[in-house]
Amino acid sequence: MSTNNLAGNKQTLILLALRNRGIIRTRDLTALGVSREYVRQLALCGVLERTGRGLYRLPDSDMTEFHSMVEASQRVPRGTICLLSALRYHRITTQAPFEVWMAIGSKVRQPHVPDIPLRFVRSSGDSFTEGIEINQIEGLPVSIYSLEKTVVDCFKYRNKIGMDVALEALRESLRSRRIDIDELWRCAKICRVANIMRPYLEAIG
Repeated sequence: MSTNNLAGNKQTLILLALRNRGIIRTRDLTALGVSREYVRQLALCGVLERTGRGLYRLPDSDMTEFHSMVEASQRVPRGTICLLSALRYHRITTQAPFEVWMAIGSKVRQPHVPDIPLRFVRSSGDSFTEGIEINQIEGLPVSIYSLEKTVVDCFKYRNKIGMDVALEALRESLRSRRIDIDELWRCAKICRVANIMRPYLEAIG
């Protein structure tokens, strides 16, 4: 096979992958046998557009409003989108936080990602691992806490985000009727904020 045909096949492979996913990682392309240098050349030629470190898309494709979460999840794969960012994803708040909020393990070293504005909170045990949902955004998996776990976390980290935000999250979640009360209580007990949430839930409910 000629060099031109080989290059054409690689480019076709990349374009097909991008049309299926929307965005693709450099490591996904190398797994398909495409070198990093070839990916860089395609970006320089305008065939691909670099949207973040190790992330590429087609120039005419649209990024979603959650693109920063996609970037964050790729750079911090062991983290989970939480609090204000998770509320935004679940459309419980009109706020659009400048930083992407992520939960990380209590004993892991805090990642250094200078080109993405991130805000980390630490958690451990079941309060870190429970309530995680894997959502497909721009064709890539993104770990985000469920709505119930997110509301509970707002009370757990009320000193960081404000009690007014926690109350708004609870109120709007109940109003939307998208929240499972049993799951909410389960998460509240895991995070040890059930007694704190009880009077507010009774008053709002």
